Amino acid sequence: MGKTHARIDGRLRTFIEAQPLFFTGTAPLSADGTVNVSPKGLKGSFAVLDELTVAYLDFAGSNAETIAHLRENGRITLMWCAFDGPPNIVRVHGRGEPVFRDDPRFEELLAHFPDIDAATHGLRAIVVVTAELIRDTCGYAVPFMAYEEDRELHGKRFAREDDASLSAYFTKKEHIATSLDGLPGLPLPLPPRSV
Repeated sequence: MGKTHARIDGRLRTFIEAQPLFFTGTAPLSADGTVNVSPKGLKGSFAVLDELTVAYLDFAGSNAETIAHLRENGRITLMWCAFDGPPNIVRVHGRGEPVFRDDPRFEELLAHFPDIDAATHGLRAIVVVTAELIRDTCGYAVPFMAYEEDRELHGKRFAREDDASLSAYFTKKEHIATSLDGLPGLPLPLPPRSV
């Protein structure tokens, strides 16, 4: 039923890139820490960089649990489900790193996302994931659901922010600079872009 893949290519890559939604799973090292699962969407915010490396844009939100966990230990799992067509679930287990706006790699990585205006969504970081284990499974129990379109609310909300007001927004939120478990989250004030 399940199959392990050596790389993200061919049918597997086509499937991943076609999905409008994926999920991230992370956890702190502490046994009593908070496990985090986050949905990720918005067309154009995910990219396959090479056969073992993927990246996604990390936008403004209420928490920064994924960033905090990656800064502490780097462990992450990404999961895609087929909500239409043949049943399928793909998981990429690997090591992730948040690349912040002041990192010299940031602009080069951002070039992999030409189909989205990242500025309108309060871009905080680019999360780069190196695959260590790539598996797909049947997905027989995943329901059929129809994708209609991305919501416009996120872009409308954050398009009106500049760096200073975005930093102020993040500073007011309880779990942006520090995770639910007290781990370092997003560096604040928001770093300026390196260019």
